[in-house]
Amino acid sequence: MALSTIEKQLSKSDISQSILEGILNASRESILVVDTAMRITAANSPAQNAFSRGTEPLNQRRLTEIVRDVDLHEGFQRTLNNDRATDLRIEFNGVEKRTYDVHIAPVEIDGTRHAIGVFYDITQIERLEKVRQEFLSNISHELRTPLTSIIAYVETLQDGAIDDPDNNKRFLGIIRRNAERMKGLISDIAELSLIETGNVFIDVRDVRLAPVIDDIFAALSSKALERGVALVNHVPNDSIVRADSMRIEQMLTNLVDNAIKFNREGGSVTVVFSEESKKSMISVVDTGEGIVPENLQRIFERFYRIDRGRTRNVGGTGLGLAIVKHLARLHGGEVFVASTLGRGTTFSVELPL
Repeated sequence: MALSTIEKQLSKSDISQSILEGILNASRESILVVDTAMRITAANSPAQNAFSRGTEPLNQRRLTEIVRDVDLHEGFQRTLNNDRATDLRIEFNGVEKRTYDVHIAPVEIDGTRHAIGVFYDITQIERLEKVRQEFLSNISHELRTPLTSIIAYVETLQDGAIDDPDNNKRFLGIIRRNAERMKGLISDIAELSLIETGNVFIDVRDVRLAPVIDDIFAALSSKALERGVALVNHVPNDSIVRADSMRIEQMLTNLVDNAIKFNREGGSVTVVFSEESKKSMISVVDTGEGIVPENLQRIFERFYRIDRGRTRNVGGTGLGLAIVKHLARLHGGEVFVASTLGRGTTFSVELPL
């Protein structure tokens, strides 16, 4: 219900408490009505849920007891004194931190001046804006790095290095690798965007898991060989998972690829399979350095890097784990991570049977 409509209805004389509560409860936004003594005379259900720290009603309690915010208190006081609307933004630390845009307007109820405050919860909007800003910052950085390298080597070739047989092919190879890195990044962004907007559909059927792991190991064998990492398939030959064959291969390729990249030389990557409680679990276990606990909470975020310098050296777009998370959830499953410093990390994809 719009604030102007609420104001008009509240301005009618002889309004009863029950009618007042009915009007206020018609809004999904939190609403507080405050009198000249700065006491709450009415509050709707959303306000009760948002601001009450227990089951005690908000009515007849001082505003400062409910929301300890100087700006909010002064905003209500200013509206009551000047008979003019006030707009402000506050942060409220309840069960969780919430951000509100607050519009406070004067209103007369039964001949007595009051101020009605409508609290628009913009917490989610603020979070989305922060994610958007971080995404733009990260994507510009990730594209700028290979693009700068491409431009530099193209200029070097134009300045005469094209005729240098000892370096021209090497420079062209660097240009190609950076171009492929940009192509991979753009492809992953497009893929993640499709998944997040619900435009990716999966064809779930019985998939024999062991051959899928064998194919992934074959595709990544040269990378593993370069680092001296052993690839071990402990999935029984008769193991079946309910999944989209292409997407399960995509998820596990990302996990195995990461396990190779961030492993120690001479380490191993092992894939194991188990079934319990009507769920199947595919785990990719590495023997790398492990991940510190504070990074485990953010490991599946887009572009989140534990060690940016090392990640840049081994390659990758920073989107692989985010894609794995979304594809697992698309299957009705989930992905988990457990790690011990100095001993390695285990990523597990859980799928319904």
